[in-house]
Amino acid sequence: MSTFSKFLRFRERGQEANVVNVERFGVPAHSLFISTNFWSFRQKTKIEEEDGSIAYRAKSRCISLHDKTTITDARGGLVAKIEKKVLTLREYHRVTMADGMRFDIAHNLFQIFEDTAEISDLGWTLAGNYASLNFELYDKDGSIIAVVGKKLISIKDKYAIDIYRPELEQEVVAVLVALQHTLRGRTKSHRSSSLVLDVVGEL
Repeated sequence: MSTFSKFLRFRERGQEANVVNVERFGVPAHSLFISTNFWSFRQKTKIEEEDGSIAYRAKSRCISLHDKTTITDARGGLVAKIEKKVLTLREYHRVTMADGMRFDIAHNLFQIFEDTAEISDLGWTLAGNYASLNFELYDKDGSIIAVVGKKLISIKDKYAIDIYRPELEQEVVAVLVALQHTLRGRTKSHRSSSLVLDVVGEL
């Protein structure tokens, strides 16, 4: 087992499932791969199968107070809508599935490295590490649902998702698209804070 695979659990399509995931949770039932392109006013995300075929797409406005996102399946059918809730002490994303089911994903704004998000109504927990970019999704009984790993260095925003409960795939995709927005938002905030500190330091 390589040191890299211990700490960063991202993998490309065609590679074997991460050794840490297999040791802890077994071989995943299914895997998906997220890749996002960022344009001036929109971001477009592809969620692909192991063979490279499109499973889902997500579209968002990059400049939007409520950060609205729509997820569709390979045929263009609605899967879910995601909207960021503003003016709260926690970072919230409201997910509305195509069948009308709704749930909120709540992150603590003051967590820097270790991150835990509560997913209301479903009773799920998203536990992760902002530094190593690995996250695990658990159900209300503490059983694993999915594991996600983010690629450390890439022109595109890339994630690998190992799914252990395939019947919950669409909900998992919605949660992880929202997670992607949270991580990207924190990266922007960190860069802005660093810039402010640099400017103040030069005064």
